[in-house]
Amino acid sequence: MACSTAALRFTVRRKPAVLVPPAGPTPSEMKRLSDIDDQDGLRFHVPVVQLFRSNAAMGGLDPAPVIRAAVARALVYYYPFAGRLRELEGRKLAVDCTGEGVLFTEADADVRLDHFGDALHPPFPCIEELVFDVPGSSAILGTPLLLLQLTRLACGGFILAMRWNHTMADGQGFVQFLNAVAELARGAAPMVRPVWGRELLQARDPPRPGFAHREYDEVPDTKGVIVPLDDMAHRSFFFGSGEVAAMRSHLEPSLRNRTTTFEVLTGCVWKCHTVALAPDADEEMRMIFVVNARGRKIGAVIPEGYYGNALAFPASIATAGDLCANPVSYAVQLVKKAKGEVNVEYMRSVADFMVQRGRPHFTAVRAFLMSDMTKIGFDNVDFGWGKPVYGGPTKGGIGAIPGVISFLLRCKNAKEEDGTVVPMFLPGPAMDRFAEEMAKLTRPVVDVAAPAWQQLDMCRPIKSAL
Repeated sequence: MACSTAALRFTVRRKPAVLVPPAGPTPSEMKRLSDIDDQDGLRFHVPVVQLFRSNAAMGGLDPAPVIRAAVARALVYYYPFAGRLRELEGRKLAVDCTGEGVLFTEADADVRLDHFGDALHPPFPCIEELVFDVPGSSAILGTPLLLLQLTRLACGGFILAMRWNHTMADGQGFVQFLNAVAELARGAAPMVRPVWGRELLQARDPPRPGFAHREYDEVPDTKGVIVPLDDMAHRSFFFGSGEVAAMRSHLEPSLRNRTTTFEVLTGCVWKCHTVALAPDADEEMRMIFVVNARGRKIGAVIPEGYYGNALAFPASIATAGDLCANPVSYAVQLVKKAKGEVNVEYMRSVADFMVQRGRPHFTAVRAFLMSDMTKIGFDNVDFGWGKPVYGGPTKGGIGAIPGVISFLLRCKNAKEEDGTVVPMFLPGPAMDRFAEEMAKLTRPVVDVAAPAWQQLDMCRPIKSAL
């Protein structure tokens, strides 16, 4: 099928999708997911993509059969991925380990990797053709838990696009699986032993949540969905060290050196996103963000090799009027406070809350969710052709509710400068306002006590949008 964008047009020719079962015998059993895994907000398929250059050292070896065979061998270790989800009593999800396998598609495209541009970042053109939705594969229950499409490019490089069922694994867990595939493709054994262990994040009996969990509030949608879906624009914003330093200069001095880049960017995005949507001043806005519980005062609970969802979704809450009227320090401080609440008791409380409240979806009305994917490792997976030049989500706004979710992604700009990219999905006019507000925060605050030459340097304009 031919695909085009304003800048790029190419054709993708796909072979029929095939099921890849485990390469050896696997147990036939029913394995229950955790009470973190099966919440409504994770019942969707996550699309990710990796772009690889050609590698002369591989001698023209076709990557498709190599990776397909490695997937089959990896499924012996990660055999639940070869099964199918079933729903039990109380909306509880479990994997029926049938060994049926995952979907794999081979394809070719008449396009070169350099046609995608120097700065590789979402949105990617023709992504629906690069990770094709095989008919009958997109339901949550009773369908393959993983879909892969390997598309060979005219330059000798290739694109590996994948879509996995989020209830089975979070980003870090899925990268663990991908690394096992990569190690097997290179002729080695997986270094990390997979751990199922979903009972570690099961609710207590009886459930006794100890936190309010405002991220799951039932908020009536009296003034319209947070993001109207007509006239949507998709744009990515690049933040290098200069932009982040400029944003820090807008913070109160007490915050500048004790705030992470994630907290700075999330607080700034929250404020600019709110201004861009122009809600009524009394409307309550939420910034929900993904916190990985591994190693956060919870390491004794989550063992190495665990590939399930070890995530919490704490929420910062403020009225639109307060977010717009206050300096950005106000938003950053709220993000920092909510993020700091996540510990072992918080995770146990989430599991209890899920069982007690029927596994609700996180609040989507007047809410925005940010996930930091800069350290997950999609861009470090090496199947033998070297690391990808890009690895991560295909676009912003994934999930069941478009426009509610975005990411921090590690990226280089066209000048090969390292930085962070944030894909945004907003109505056209709101996108323009978002860019204007973000441009203000990426202009540093001038220290009037600084020498004149330094003040001129600090006022140098910074481009934040790609």
